[in-house]
Amino acid sequence: MSEAAAKPAITPAIVAEHGLKPDEYQRLLQILGREPRLTELGIFSVMWSEHCSYKSSRAWLRTLPTKGPLVIQGPGENAGVVDLGDGDAAIFKMESHNHPSYIEPFQGAATGVGGIMRDVFTMGARPVANMNALRFGDPSHPKTRHLVDGVVAGISHYGNCTGVPTIGGETNFDAGYNNNILVNAMCVGLARTDKIFYSAAKGLGLPVVYVGSKTGRDGIHGATMASAEFDDKSEEKRPTVQVGDPFTEKLLIEACLELMATDSIIAIQDMGAAGLTSSTSEMADKGGVGIELNLDLVPQRETGMTAYEMMLSESQERMLVILKPGREAEAEAIFKKWGLDFAVIGVTTDTGRMVVTHKGSVEADLPVPVLANSAPMYERPYYIPIPPKPILPEWVPGPASILGALKTMMEHPQLCSRRWIWQQYDHMVMGDTVGRPGGDAGVVRIHGTQKGLAISCDVTPRYVTADPEMGTKQAVVETWRNIVAVGGDPIAITDNMNFANPERPEIMGQFVASVKGMGEACRVLDYPVVSGNVSLYNETNGVGIPPTPAIGGVGLVPDVSKLADLRLKREGDLVLVIGKEAGWLGQSLYQQITTGKVEGAPPPVDLADEIKAGKLVRSLIREGKVSAVHDCSDGGLLVAVAEMALAGGEPGQGLGVELFAYEGKQPSHAVWFGEDQGRYVLSVAPGDAEEVLERARLLALPGRIIGRVQGEALVVKGEPPLPLSELRAAHEGWLPGYMAAGVA
Repeated sequence: MSEAAAKPAITPAIVAEHGLKPDEYQRLLQILGREPRLTELGIFSVMWSEHCSYKSSRAWLRTLPTKGPLVIQGPGENAGVVDLGDGDAAIFKMESHNHPSYIEPFQGAATGVGGIMRDVFTMGARPVANMNALRFGDPSHPKTRHLVDGVVAGISHYGNCTGVPTIGGETNFDAGYNNNILVNAMCVGLARTDKIFYSAAKGLGLPVVYVGSKTGRDGIHGATMASAEFDDKSEEKRPTVQVGDPFTEKLLIEACLELMATDSIIAIQDMGAAGLTSSTSEMADKGGVGIELNLDLVPQRETGMTAYEMMLSESQERMLVILKPGREAEAEAIFKKWGLDFAVIGVTTDTGRMVVTHKGSVEADLPVPVLANSAPMYERPYYIPIPPKPILPEWVPGPASILGALKTMMEHPQLCSRRWIWQQYDHMVMGDTVGRPGGDAGVVRIHGTQKGLAISCDVTPRYVTADPEMGTKQAVVETWRNIVAVGGDPIAITDNMNFANPERPEIMGQFVASVKGMGEACRVLDYPVVSGNVSLYNETNGVGIPPTPAIGGVGLVPDVSKLADLRLKREGDLVLVIGKEAGWLGQSLYQQITTGKVEGAPPPVDLADEIKAGKLVRSLIREGKVSAVHDCSDGGLLVAVAEMALAGGEPGQGLGVELFAYEGKQPSHAVWFGEDQGRYVLSVAPGDAEEVLERARLLALPGRIIGRVQGEALVVKGEPPLPLSELRAAHEGWLPGYMAAGVA
């Protein structure tokens, strides 16, 4: 862009290109009292984008519970912070990179991982674990295989190269994501409670320092793109996808942590969405100061860059640091040692304004409080439909064979093994991973201690589609249950709210109901929301994604030597189920896979029963009364047992289960495949089974013995046994075959 072209008249077409609606532009004119310069228009366009301002969601997000006895920092900073005791803190967040990953899957997913790690280490934490929640379209869609391959490769490349283990996540296939995939990345880091860094630039005359990689033209208008729906020309937005370099990120982590070990930092912020614009304005606003920037001093990797381009660039691996005066040389020596750029590009002032100069000209002169806080806050009209009525178990036909139905389900894309994905991730790097992918929650040891961090992410979009409030409540509880199942104490969540166009009342209604469900579950479980992200406009040509409020939970395992997992370990153990069994087949995978339909209400969540069952299971784990634990979720009871059996015994062998006949009132297929909530499957020594059941009965929790661990097959009376070798081949074969283009 030439200097002449940098200062055109601001036409309605230019305003529209920046994603501002006519009434929003009129609001901007009233605020400024004049026509904006082009750079100023660009700055406001990104700060007022949905991605940066949360203008459609802020009013509702404020209703969520965000405080608790262990919460050190809730929403409002780069990431949430919770107290782990002994001076340890966990810092974590989940964030989306959906639009970029659809356009350019490798770089979109890779830079999503890089961005979320910077949100964590900018607060003083060393990243110790990554997770991801991925949603792809129908496997038969022509783009799905390409997108899966690119996204998984991008996540693997970035995480592996930075040396941070990816310890779990979830991957789903559904036609609702054919034209808008979701890539949600979660990172958890560890810090000391007395060494947590914040982003408020408090103080005058402080040097504003740019560190990391050079600025290029990649990612310009990335925040604006992430705030708009797609159409048939979405491929043309490829230049707005950032390009990442994980090796530089690794150097940046080490350099920042080394600088943080000194006392020279006043504030520090990642240059994420909207790059220099958001980092400078947010830091200045939180510190109550003005800021002057000289863009001539910004390290640039391309020639002829304009002020507009530099302020809106979303080039990766960059940070902004506010230093104590006189500490510049010390800081520069650290970053130069790590081979990174270091430049003092500005100073904090008492003017309360952001003044940006380039080549001797003022390119922007804006009031900081207005820039940071003037985005519209919409209370959009919404409509919440009445949820569907429950369906009776007998309305869903039973199979000819229970074990035959199980095999069909276990090899289906919805339930097949994700081993092909997680084997590409280095989940053992750093040497502290004690709970690997494939279990209920990933677990990493807090280095040098016996404590562990348990991490889970989950949501069931078909539940949320049917009933957004109940479905989101279930997503929160599922992460809570996953942490309990490994013996952890759930502490707090982060969320990633993925929805379609909020300007449609039915979509806004999904969001509102979802927030209500999340809020209720978090309040009752004492499981506050400490960070999160909202991703809206996930739709193409007016067709939106299923509502997908992904939840990331973090908990503490006090002693990893007592860690539980789902692997059956001893022949002769009895297999128990704790929790109510109503045979709930509405919205179940059994219903979807065997009938091709998804109907009825999703399974209800009883939060009081969840708490009772969770406390009981956690106590049994810590007392050594159970040898294996798994919660019941997708696919129901028999799928949970099958997963425990396949994981059992020696690696690759498994341990079989003889399943006892069900003698209750429900149809047997509903009991085996119903997705009733609040249930755990336990493997216990025969001598302990009655004690466990009695303790459940004292809490008014149903429980029963469902089988015995033995042999190398699953056995149901009246049917041929299902050898685990046959089940494993079906379960683990689909995804590798599909990715090798052997399956349509």
